[in-house]
Amino acid sequence: MPEDETRTLSPARTAPATPAEPPAATPRRPVWITRLVVVGLVLAALNLRPAITSLGPLLEEVRTGLGMSGSLAGLLTSVPPLCFAIFGLTAPRLARRFGPGAIICAGMVAIAAGLVLRPFAGGTVGFLAASALALMGIAVSNILMPVIVKRWFPDRVGSMTGLYSMALALGTALAAAATVPMTQALGGSWQTGLAVWGGLAAVAVVPWLVLARHRSTGAAAARSATQGQETTGLRITRSPTAWALACFFGLQATAAYITMGWMPQIFRDAGVSAGTAGVLLAVTMAMGIPLAFVIPRVASRMRTQGPIVVVLGLCGLIGYAGLFLAPASGAWAWAVLLGVSNCAFPLALTMIGMRTRSGAGVVRLSAFAQSTGYLISIPGPLLVGVLYQHSGGWGLPIGLMAGLMVPQIVVGILAGRNRTIEEELR
Repeated sequence: MPEDETRTLSPARTAPATPAEPPAATPRRPVWITRLVVVGLVLAALNLRPAITSLGPLLEEVRTGLGMSGSLAGLLTSVPPLCFAIFGLTAPRLARRFGPGAIICAGMVAIAAGLVLRPFAGGTVGFLAASALALMGIAVSNILMPVIVKRWFPDRVGSMTGLYSMALALGTALAAAATVPMTQALGGSWQTGLAVWGGLAAVAVVPWLVLARHRSTGAAAARSATQGQETTGLRITRSPTAWALACFFGLQATAAYITMGWMPQIFRDAGVSAGTAGVLLAVTMAMGIPLAFVIPRVASRMRTQGPIVVVLGLCGLIGYAGLFLAPASGAWAWAVLLGVSNCAFPLALTMIGMRTRSGAGVVRLSAFAQSTGYLISIPGPLLVGVLYQHSGGWGLPIGLMAGLMVPQIVVGILAGRNRTIEEELR
């Protein structure tokens, strides 16, 4: 990204207790490039979840078509966080070498290729391999989106995080709601219904392809932004706030991937049709469209984000109780409440920007919190599949989901305290 080299990073105003660093006088950025970055962020965000939420409404058809057991289907829902954790760790190094723009561009290409190939790869192994390709692209983009926001819009972290979080929620909901109708309109083949989402990812390649042509300056800026951190010996694993944020991110990811992977099946087992189950999942995801824009803006103006964490957690607990007691009759209410609870994701992204003072810090904290968090989230969807298969019902899995919400609230309060990792490790 050319502007990375032409603008000195300054801390966002979202960390009010942090001493301000005086910005350097820098050349003015071309307006069209800044606008292209905004378009690229929105298009990239639209593609960060359809690979996952398009699968949920068709999970039963995919299981039948590939001959999967319930446990293996649970493993399938655990693949996204596993790939995010593994491949996310490579994002900072790749960004330093090639520039964030080039890596996000490559990520969009990987998403498009993986989505087109996975339904036709042949067998479970091929399906998982192609899914991993798409998820690899999502993983590196997940890590670098907060980095792009911090570097290009250091004084608008809350609003820009809200913008791309809103686009992410829109893509999530769109895939959940439209996959079944599109599958039926395209002849009823689940393979076609899943592959069509590769086209949306192909569109997202275009702006990042233009921005990636400035690879050398982007890479130089990335190296410059991280050099100071490395030479001062910043060890992020010694930061209590970093660990709290990683655990919060992991527990909210656990809830989100269980919801995206299994909630349609919960409703279908309660007597809801496949199409309606997909729409209910879309409602859950669609709650993030307005809230993903509002919550980061509100959070960035608060000294501590603990109150927001508590409200979101209570919505989740009520939603799980409803799924247990009356999954069909109150389906729409539970979908809304769980959608509100899932907005812990944009809150976590906002706190990543607020808990650091510099671009160097946000690179490391984003990679650490997201990769560690996704590792923490891996067992959840798999365990739900095992409990569902062996118990023959949803009582135990829903109890597990509700139980995990309590520690999520606790670590979220700790992560929301008004401090930065640089202050803790100074």
